[in-house]
Amino acid sequence: MNPIYERNPAVTVRPAEARDAEAVRAIRNDAIEHSTALWTETPQTAAEGAAWFAAHLARGSALVAEVADAPGEVAGFAVYGPWRALDGYRHTVENSVYVREGRQGLGIGSALLADLVVAAREAGHHVMIAGIEARNASSIRLHERFGFEHAGTVREVGTKFGRWLDLTLMRLPLS
Repeated sequence: MNPIYERNPAVTVRPAEARDAEAVRAIRNDAIEHSTALWTETPQTAAEGAAWFAAHLARGSALVAEVADAPGEVAGFAVYGPWRALDGYRHTVENSVYVREGRQGLGIGSALLADLVVAAREAGHHVMIAGIEARNASSIRLHERFGFEHAGTVREVGTKFGRWLDLTLMRLPLS
């Protein structure tokens, strides 16, 4: 893990707590409604968001970021979870990193990913996967800065906003 940028001291990353669920859901729903980061067009209900978030809290695999100019506001979040459900994949996790609209460019994504990689490594996971919409150059660059390698691109495996989407897979060995 060799990020090329220094960490912004105004960004604080902490383990997520149950009180963060609604802020995280709002960030996810914004991504659902306005981007191709999440390949669904159906926003999460409060119950769906709470259940999704509770699974990450139970695993200890969720982080949130706050920025000094807005203490208490969740400016972004990161999670990791099982990559595949079968037992043979149990040492591989997939990450997700999201930054609140209007907060990009402050180093929030970098701080979250840095701490998420450390947390997954300390939890004993072997590989972290990132599945990124192939046109999302900023997410691809972020992952490259942390040593993720391009593992392949699968063409036209998803659809959103009336167009086919390509999935770029990136891989980071953790052990």
